Amino acid sequence: MKDATQTADNAIATIAPDDAAVRAEDVRAYLLNNPEFFAHYPELLEKLVIPHEQHGSVSLVEKQSEILRNKVRQLSRKIHQLIAIAKQNERIYRVYVDLNIRLWQCKDFADIQNTLEQVMLQQLKLSAVSIKPFSGPFAMSEIHQRLFVEKHFKNKMFYFGRLSAHEKQLLFDEQPAESAVLVRLGEENDLGILAVGSNDPGHFNPDMDTLLLTQLQQFLNILLPDLVSY
Repeated sequence: MKDATQTADNAIATIAPDDAAVRAEDVRAYLLNNPEFFAHYPELLEKLVIPHEQHGSVSLVEKQSEILRNKVRQLSRKIHQLIAIAKQNERIYRVYVDLNIRLWQCKDFADIQNTLEQVMLQQLKLSAVSIKPFSGPFAMSEIHQRLFVEKHFKNKMFYFGRLSAHEKQLLFDEQPAESAVLVRLGEENDLGILAVGSNDPGHFNPDMDTLLLTQLQQFLNILLPDLVSY
């Protein structure tokens, strides 16, 4: 302790020689480089005061305690937010697992559409969902197929974002969709499009994770060929 105190004394003497005034910048630089300084001179802590806009002058110890309390509160809020997000993600995961099981039990295309509507609209509280096959009795016209593929997919399997009023009409009829995700279906991307919409303009965005959608896509790629008369 004696050596450390002597080192601190020597450092102060270095930045504040007898024949020169101590500059605030020098003190600041020294304290930043020697954060243990007040551990050697604890009696100074209660004598130093820091202006506070709301409480007048407070001691350095009180100020440090206030800063630490604020940091603890911020960390606590972040932890609670992360826990809430984790619980929400777990709920969504369980819904998708149940959806995949129910899809295996579907007997025809209408069953698939009804199952998707029940899960997406009622359990996940989304606003629109549809499957638009590229062939068979429920097929989307070729011109509309090209419209979506060339505009929204190109070399991608998913599209997240906004749709024009005409596109929403083609995919969802009268169902509202301020943002949407479009999923290409088929091993060769030739089965069709799964479209899901939300009333929230920012719900479906390019930063979304695609793990659960990819699993749903794989299930539909297996089921659809036999159920839409390919």
